[in-house]
Amino acid sequence: MIKNIVFDFGGVLLDWNPHYLYDAYFGDRARADWFLTHVCPMEWHTQMDAGRPVAECIAERIAHFPEWAPEIQLYADRWLEMIHGQIPGMEELIRELKGKGYRILGLSNWSAETFALTRPHYRIFDLIEGMIISGEEHMVKPDEAIFLLLLDRFSIRPEETLFIDDNPDNVAAARRVGLHAFRFQNAEDLRRELESIG
Repeated sequence: MIKNIVFDFGGVLLDWNPHYLYDAYFGDRARADWFLTHVCPMEWHTQMDAGRPVAECIAERIAHFPEWAPEIQLYADRWLEMIHGQIPGMEELIRELKGKGYRILGLSNWSAETFALTRPHYRIFDLIEGMIISGEEHMVKPDEAIFLLLLDRFSIRPEETLFIDDNPDNVAAARRVGLHAFRFQNAEDLRRELESIG
């Protein structure tokens, strides 16, 4: 029986994508894509998710790409412009699940610094009983250790826990440690999945 439901944040609860900032800034999707592939790639972003200070990562990247210094600095200065609100339907679904007695938790790869900037703007986080933020723990999904930390910290059993994430690697890692796991596409598909497992 599922008693606990654990949500990823970016791509599940919030619509986060650096293209929202950089497409508008460059006025050119292809140019933004090149920048986010070669200058500020996801591998670099993940360092901040793993706990490296944002200022340190920004300074290091500017040292490598001084000609892109203003654009790299935007990553910190205009962070919130990478978020286009809550994923439709998710706040309502979480309220329903809480009303039915499920324990609602969070597990997200997110810089501790930028999450602190983001959290006050979105009421959906007020519905979550407890959460693990990778930047605070200095470990990131799909490392199985962060899932074991989740189970230990909140005293939950894997077979009673459903984990929801949009990244298939993270879903696979959750399953390896015994959690039920579902790859998120949208709120409607998730609702159907929840109904199918009772």
